[in-house]
Amino acid sequence: MITATQLRAARVLLGLDQRRLAELSGLSVPTIQRMEASETMVRGNVDSLVKLIAAFNEAGIEMIDEGAASHSQGRGVRLKIDSGSAKTVRGTRSANKTSSGTRTRA
Repeated sequence: MITATQLRAARVLLGLDQRRLAELSGLSVPTIQRMEASETMVRGNVDSLVKLIAAFNEAGIEMIDEGAASHSQGRGVRLKIDSGSAKTVRGTRSANKTSSGTRTRA
């Protein structure tokens, strides 16, 4: 399972807004919003959760389950070591920025 905190952290780590995550996962923005608003474990139907996890996996995010090998032994997220797709997803957001960090019009 995935927690709402992991969901938000993974989205932020990739530099995605809720709309872009919805596009990547094939889910609606309200579904993403409901999932992120969950108290602890993300609530949703199995198909939606599978789509969400698959989108994060494709983008280069690894979900760390409780008890998995990590320094603090808690739940979390991290970028995969050799993930070319994660660079692509993050690159789409920065592609429209100037060196000062402001967006340019395309």
